[in-house]
Amino acid sequence: MNKNEMVYYPQDEMTTVLLPVTSGCSHNKCSFCSMYKDYKYCKVSFSDIEMQLLNGNTYTEKVFLTGADPISIGFDKMKRLLDMIHRYLPYCACVASYASIKNISKYSVEELSILHDAGLRLLYIGFETGRDDILKLMNKGHTVDEAIQQAKKLNEAKIPFNTIIMYGIAGKGESIDNAVATAKMINQFMTNKIITMNLTVFSGTELGNMVKRGDFISSDGNERLVEIRTLLENLESKQPMIFDTTHPTNIINIIGTLPQDKVRLIDEVTKHLKVLL
Repeated sequence: MNKNEMVYYPQDEMTTVLLPVTSGCSHNKCSFCSMYKDYKYCKVSFSDIEMQLLNGNTYTEKVFLTGADPISIGFDKMKRLLDMIHRYLPYCACVASYASIKNISKYSVEELSILHDAGLRLLYIGFETGRDDILKLMNKGHTVDEAIQQAKKLNEAKIPFNTIIMYGIAGKGESIDNAVATAKMINQFMTNKIITMNLTVFSGTELGNMVKRGDFISSDGNERLVEIRTLLENLESKQPMIFDTTHPTNIINIIGTLPQDKVRLIDEVTKHLKVLL
């Protein structure tokens, strides 16, 4: 791993032990992302991983695997990694990781079930949107149908996951359609949590170039709040599901559990809309 490389992890994992598994991103083509542009994708050697574990606290209860998508190392290496974690950190009850739809698709349900039993208990997945045209525009590397299929596969394998979506990603005038489509996608599987992020345009990204050319026009704050509210209105949770907009990029800070907090969350967004209006 490049010692100068920035380490990214979800805010929920701020106090979790971090274990480097990959460097860079195996896809590294998303139009909006600048995080791994300067780093070549590679796998951290098992000798380096073992050294980290040897110096770890035996009583560690949770580990977060770092890298854009650690499960890109494949089933055999993931199983070996999880067994190694269990050997050195016997009290670790949960291994969590980022994961992409593209790399999840390389695993069978049986393989995912084996990884679950070996300790893989939480994934953070960038679904971003429920519209194929926007996924293509942003070069995410998967389709909506593929996302649903892989989410259902995780449900079958009993691996919990958090769904990361990005409002504003469809651009000006497209927010309501994007919210409806995204809710329709999410309604087809079970997820622990929906984590929202607000689209940010970074200089040097393909999206930044699209904005400069006038090929992409960003939605304003009011439209983005309408998008969040529309998403909430159209979500039909089959089981308790957290809705969380507390990531630092968000323009509103709300959190609750669906379906019981649905009305409260919608009301909170509406209050913010009235302030803007």
